[in-house]
Amino acid sequence: MTNADNSIRIVVAEDEDLIRNNLIKKIEGIDDALKVVYAAEDGKSALNYIRNNAADLIVTDIRMPVMDGLELIKSLQSHYPHIRKIITTGYADFEYARQAVRYEASEYLLKPIKSSELQKAISRIQTSIETEKSRYNKNVAEGLRVQGAVSSEDIVGQVQHYLRENFTRDISLEEISRQFNFTPSYLSKIFIKHTGEAPSKYLISLRINEAKYLLANHPSLSVKEVAERVGYPDQFYFSRLFKQVAGCTPKEYQK
Repeated sequence: MTNADNSIRIVVAEDEDLIRNNLIKKIEGIDDALKVVYAAEDGKSALNYIRNNAADLIVTDIRMPVMDGLELIKSLQSHYPHIRKIITTGYADFEYARQAVRYEASEYLLKPIKSSELQKAISRIQTSIETEKSRYNKNVAEGLRVQGAVSSEDIVGQVQHYLRENFTRDISLEEISRQFNFTPSYLSKIFIKHTGEAPSKYLISLRINEAKYLLANHPSLSVKEVAERVGYPDQFYFSRLFKQVAGCTPKEYQK
């Protein structure tokens, strides 16, 4: 799930199987960099995934059971404002469009969705995301190298973002500290102050949550393959850690 390859991670929320599968096929056919990382049947399922995993864009229908698309993008705007939003609907209703704009939906597409319109919408968002990521990398390289230039809360937010982007590879507190030009002890101190947990624990949570998703949704993957995908080259260490956090072994969780 790392974005080392500059991929755009997309969540699709659509309750009709045929439309959802067709939409995913259209999206991934636009550009190899577009990766649909989760397909949800309702807004609640999509939101639960996003709470534990990184995403750049959500494409959601309005009319869905459990939690509709407007409720979903409202919640995303409150808690995950960086995630772009595309609303799709078969209802050409001005009120829907007005609410979608209020919650900062990037695009509003009417069904049946034309491939050309979808491509234009996603291309605009893709350009925006890539520009923002480029700016972020520049800020990390330059702006955060002067202690005191930003608040400790901002630093913690940047560290969390960095971990979400890089948790699938081998990463240490020392490396993170060098990246942000702070001592490991100072970085740990402010991270614990603002989040209530150490960076290492936050990193473990990211990895175990991703492992749970892979085990549940990709049964063909072996435990060893899952471990490697979430940043643990040692399968046995991963299994011990997974059991400690989840209360069962990866195999038991998969079943």
